Amino acid sequence: MTAPRFILDASAHNAEADIWFAQPAGFTTIPLRALLNPRNSPGAEALRDALAPILDSAKDDLARQQFLIQLARGQELLAALVEARTTRCAIGLHHDDIADSDTGDNNGSYLFSLFTLSWRDIATATPTVTAARAVTGTEGHTNIEFLELPCGPASFSEVVRTPNAESGLPQDPILQVFAHLPHPDSKRLVVLTLGTTAVHRRAEYRSLIHQIAENVSFEDPLPVGAAR
Repeated sequence: MTAPRFILDASAHNAEADIWFAQPAGFTTIPLRALLNPRNSPGAEALRDALAPILDSAKDDLARQQFLIQLARGQELLAALVEARTTRCAIGLHHDDIADSDTGDNNGSYLFSLFTLSWRDIATATPTVTAARAVTGTEGHTNIEFLELPCGPASFSEVVRTPNAESGLPQDPILQVFAHLPHPDSKRLVVLTLGTTAVHRRAEYRSLIHQIAENVSFEDPLPVGAAR
């Protein structure tokens, strides 16, 4: 059996990191800091330079204006995630290669998803208690389960929600699957979330969040003496 292959991100060598995990293939990380740099900062100037070729290639001023409007809306959503202490965000794009159970046909479509990693401060408690509290009394959550992972106890759950009409978002049901991983310091909780409108593929996304959680480590997994 061939061992799985991993590509190390530069963040894996961060001496101040407090969590390590493997992001599956098919996900593209959104550079939160680069997109949300304060106005007139060096980072904001670098973003403008990066966007310049895109704006120059637009067919007219209207197209450029529409692009900037969409970018601003995206930045607002990302800012809301950061405010909720999200430190990692990635867009998933996967080919829907599972045959229809009734017809046996494959529609050849693509599945989109959003993966986030967020932190929550919690009341001091043992990891087992924290994992249980994370899903106790959560309204509408189903498929709740508890597992002992290499990083410690964890709880999993999922929910299907429809955006509020006032949000301006399409009124399509959104599946969210969660992994709740207590930090060993007993003061923090990591929440891994996968969101998608492909509700019919809940079993596959449930399996994916399990795979991500199983590879989480709160201790540096790199060999001692590895280049940093």
